[in-house]
Amino acid sequence: MRTITLETTLDWQAIAGIAEGAPLVLGEGAWDRIDHAARIVATLVKSGIRAYGVNTGVGALADTVVDRASQRRLSRNILMSHACGVGPLLAPREVRAIIAAQINNFAHGHSGVRPQIVRAMLALLDHDCVPDVPAKGSAGYLTHMAHIALVIIGEGTAHLAGRRMSGAEALAKIGIEPLVLEAKEGLSLVNGTSCSTGLGCIALARAGRLLEWADAIAAMTLEALGAQMPAFEEGVLALRRSKGIETTGRALRARLAGSGLIAANAGARTQDALSLRAIPHAHGAARDGFDFTADTVDRELASVTDNPAVSGTPEAPQVWSQAHAVAPALSQALDMLAVAIAQISAMSERRIDRLVNPLVSGLPAFLADDPGAGSGFMIAQYTAAALSNENRRLGLPASLDGGITSALQEDFLAHPTAAAVKLLAMLDNAEQIFAIELLAAAQALDLRSGHAPRARGTDVVYRALRAILPRYVDDRPLAQDMAAARNLLAGSTAPAVTDI
Repeated sequence: MRTITLETTLDWQAIAGIAEGAPLVLGEGAWDRIDHAARIVATLVKSGIRAYGVNTGVGALADTVVDRASQRRLSRNILMSHACGVGPLLAPREVRAIIAAQINNFAHGHSGVRPQIVRAMLALLDHDCVPDVPAKGSAGYLTHMAHIALVIIGEGTAHLAGRRMSGAEALAKIGIEPLVLEAKEGLSLVNGTSCSTGLGCIALARAGRLLEWADAIAAMTLEALGAQMPAFEEGVLALRRSKGIETTGRALRARLAGSGLIAANAGARTQDALSLRAIPHAHGAARDGFDFTADTVDRELASVTDNPAVSGTPEAPQVWSQAHAVAPALSQALDMLAVAIAQISAMSERRIDRLVNPLVSGLPAFLADDPGAGSGFMIAQYTAAALSNENRRLGLPASLDGGITSALQEDFLAHPTAAAVKLLAMLDNAEQIFAIELLAAAQALDLRSGHAPRARGTDVVYRALRAILPRYVDDRPLAQDMAAARNLLAGSTAPAVTDI
């Protein structure tokens, strides 16, 4: 993988690349900004200028002064008390994304951590040393990043080379000493929106890949069911203004160009059901939502999200207590993308039903080779329906969740981390639903194989599936096929029409 260099700021694609293993290095300007901010904090400590989390407590303890002798202890204690996550661990790539986003935030030069802190975090990435981070427990940020920060002070646990070990052992194996935190560093290590932003980058990478597969799989279903193509003509779709509709319409036309099955069914119906006819509209809306979310995440990465933020010079330091660690815009954008994912996966489930339902498909019942003796894809559709319903429940906006914390000091919560974690869970479901549609559409095309030739643009997708799975004839547990198809979607990009 190519090395990613942080000069001013990273974008979501860079964070996603680092999450998957790309090396990260910082440019000279980034290191200068980090060092400059650290010297400002050192002046604040020496001068005694009142600064939140530097020489005061945190949260509702913001007005409690912490003497200079206790400021190191404050930093360490923040990590200990804030590392209270619960539940299953985040995936390694998700933890790596959070670390990368945090380094990016520090590199803006307004946090005040020493360069040693950033070097330790880079070492975690370089050696793929992944702190154990429970997925649940954050009302906004704090807990996830506290579990990461524990490791760089030799506490907590981490996974290295597939083995779980203490933070101290992990640091010893990668050749660095546990750090002793200075004033403000404990707060900076848990503060900001790096957790939700990093997870949002992973969600964007997965959603972008899924949207490409969604168009390709939907084209296979359209072909198998003999869809009426006038609804997807360029001039027709241009009547509704949307970049996403235009993109999906172009993808469907490219996939289905030259299809004998489509040509054989031209004019067979006045119009198709909406789960077929409205594919450009639903997939296009999801694409437009994706673009909006990506822009929001990139703005978050370009922003300072630490509280307090330091500025000025060591000779004339400035420190501002503000609310940049709160991220309503991010939580709203992630919620919107979650609704879009729920909607297109619900539409996919409806197409699966049309493929397996002999009343509308014109195909053998449930796509079984021997209906009656075999149930084919009957129960696979049940699974898709169950996952679609779960996505509907998860689609409720996290950004509207309530909650009052820290003795009324934090009496508004935007819940961007909850929005990101929820979106990732919905993508799990959506990938499986579209994988089931892929299996069903390929089976339907097998059953149509003697009627007319497939389009080259759908055949390349069909062949990608058949390279790993034979046609299903009720001869093996269907769950195995569903898992393999889901892995194909989750681990690769959809074969391009140009791959023919």
